[in-house]
Amino acid sequence: MISSLSIGVLALQGSYDAHLQSLKKLSIVARLIHRPEHLATIDALIIPGGESTAMLELLKKTGSFWEELQQFVHKKPCLGTCAGAILLASNVENPAQDCLGSLDITVKRNAYGRQLQSSIHSGKCKYDDGSIELVFIRAPKIVRIGPAVEVLAEHDGSPIWVKQGQTMATTFHPELTLNKIVYKKWIENIKHEISNF
Repeated sequence: MISSLSIGVLALQGSYDAHLQSLKKLSIVARLIHRPEHLATIDALIIPGGESTAMLELLKKTGSFWEELQQFVHKKPCLGTCAGAILLASNVENPAQDCLGSLDITVKRNAYGRQLQSSIHSGKCKYDDGSIELVFIRAPKIVRIGPAVEVLAEHDGSPIWVKQGQTMATTFHPELTLNKIVYKKWIENIKHEISNF
């Protein structure tokens, strides 16, 4: 089952192709998810960065996509990056908006600035040599984490990579860096969760 894990990347808007290319570099084949019925064909999903309000609008306009995605993220492994982290959160601020609620976090939108304030930094990570490259583009900020949420990396004292069960989220864009540690640890976590099921 683990060796035949089928991974999808939500492909309504945002940096979905960069995620496909990052997975390809790890010899992982993924498929693009355009419609709600595609969710039934995958075991795990990446929700990319982009514009969370645009994704939300497209999800709610496309049949039962929003409802089926809500069910999926509460049952199957997911990775949300930037806008994907906003959608996976249980609460969103600045302004408030609907979210999927599979991660017990509160996220503040655009907390690191608008498009012109996009930047690259280094953060503290639990893995490898303890550092991680961070690309922030209109990035959200995690301002609250629930008791079941584990912080995997932080920047300036704020969580930027978190995990709860089989779900992970980053406020930065791992698909835009050479270091693929986020993908590697997400896949490892999926395998761990499956083996303990």
